[in-house]
Amino acid sequence: MTQDRALDILKTGANVFLTGEPGAGKTYVINQYINFLEAAGMHVAVTASTGIAATHIGGMTIHSWSGVGIKDHLTPQDLDAIVGKEKIVKRVKATQVLVIDEISMLDGKILNSVNKILRTIRESEEPFGGIQVVCIGDFFQLPPVTRQGDIMTYAFMSEAWLALKPLICYLSEQHRQADEIFLGLLGSIRKNEIEEDHYTLLDEQKEIGYEDIEPTRLYTHNADVDAVNNQKLAELPGKIRKFQMAGKGGKPLIEGLMKNCLSPQMLELKEDAMVMCTKNNFEVGYVNGTLARVIEFESNGDPVIETTDGKRITMQSTSWEIAEDGKVLAQITQYPLRLAWAITVHKSQGMSLDAAEIDLSKAFVYGQGYVALSRVRSLEGLKVLGMHPNALQVDPLVVAADVRFHALAEEADEAFEAMEPGEAEEMHERFVVAHGGKVPDESEVEKAKKVLEYTKKTDTYIQTKELLLKESSIKEIATVRDMTEQTVWVHVEKLAEDGSVTMEQIRHLEPVNWDDAKAELFAAIDEHGDDKLKPIYEACDEVYDYNLVRLARMQWQLAQAGSGDEQPF
Repeated sequence: MTQDRALDILKTGANVFLTGEPGAGKTYVINQYINFLEAAGMHVAVTASTGIAATHIGGMTIHSWSGVGIKDHLTPQDLDAIVGKEKIVKRVKATQVLVIDEISMLDGKILNSVNKILRTIRESEEPFGGIQVVCIGDFFQLPPVTRQGDIMTYAFMSEAWLALKPLICYLSEQHRQADEIFLGLLGSIRKNEIEEDHYTLLDEQKEIGYEDIEPTRLYTHNADVDAVNNQKLAELPGKIRKFQMAGKGGKPLIEGLMKNCLSPQMLELKEDAMVMCTKNNFEVGYVNGTLARVIEFESNGDPVIETTDGKRITMQSTSWEIAEDGKVLAQITQYPLRLAWAITVHKSQGMSLDAAEIDLSKAFVYGQGYVALSRVRSLEGLKVLGMHPNALQVDPLVVAADVRFHALAEEADEAFEAMEPGEAEEMHERFVVAHGGKVPDESEVEKAKKVLEYTKKTDTYIQTKELLLKESSIKEIATVRDMTEQTVWVHVEKLAEDGSVTMEQIRHLEPVNWDDAKAELFAAIDEHGDDKLKPIYEACDEVYDYNLVRLARMQWQLAQAGSGDEQPF
């Protein structure tokens, strides 16, 4: 099925399972549909089965959105507690379309619980309370994670799925891999038709080398990831900075939080260390999975990272907690970082890599081999470090289901192909109008897309700017906006960098006797440049804290750009 046909089907309001091989464009199609819904004035909830997957699509986990949490079975008391939460009730009642990404990793029992919650809140016997549900994913990828002893159930085997009766949109285009031999290998894995020639092909990938690129290593086990990361850290020159995780609350709860936290209990970093962010902070500019390098440390020890797209971020410690009835029972605090020369296959799902070294010698779960191999775009970017005999196996249940999905997708495709001209458009209009919206034209969809992107990126800065223009102090802005002072400084820097504020509009941030300090800091910037804070800080004998260095750098840059009445010396 083409992407255009899938989008046509989505716009009818039917429940849909959007699937296809990695690189087929599932994320592109759903983003197009979300833009359409936004332009039509409809309310869409974007969720995913895991935290990392949620960050890829710009949403939240289905567990958090629905209130089901980690429960795979709801008691009447659990259900009463969830439907008694005003925020969840308001959210569910407002939603007209629910998107669930990476459906392969959502256990069918959770999907049943979400169905029950939505039907109860919306007081409807229809599946999911009558909301259009769009499931996205590929069941050949990683399956749901279950507790030891529990039986895993794929989402497509659940009662909720059967009630949804989703139309299947199986995308057939390929936009990630252009290597025909490689595509043939991945296709054979999906059919469970792996032969000796395929192992020979992968065996040849053990000897390749890379030029001008540092590949990411993928392992199936955390222990191997830790070993590589520790070795790489040891090879870097310079002093190790150690950050110990802190906890408070009941001991068993703290231990549980520490075990499940993506950041280590003892975080060890050096300058130039490759790291990955382990939590979302959209306002500051990182998400769970953001890759970066440590470029320096602030005077108070905070690591400063530079992301792969060149964004500099000063990291601050954050907390993970367990709460009940508004009371925090346990809390841990750590920097949301971990070393990232190597990552697990699990965390790589959804990524596209130019080069990867993959070790599948200890593969133990259906789909691990397939997910790892399909991260790269061609055989040229793939180096195999090890291969377990069963690493390329996929679940026979999924193979059988996939055959059925293909057949159902063909039926849906043929049904829409046979429609009279304009019939699909009429279905689109009925769906939108029934929910109080208006079918947008292409220009309105494009405008909605740009507005959405702009809002996500700038709305938080605009709020900070409004307070800045009222001559609020950094501390006052932090209090009003419920964020740290460090985050406010980052916002002000961004506003200055974009030319959104002038010299006069940040002059009230100057401390007493600022002129002498500014002269010394400007001189240091003239000598060492404005790229990094640390050389400026050290050139002034560490007399001025980093925030004052920031302020001086902002004023120097604004003066260079001619924004204000002041010029550098």
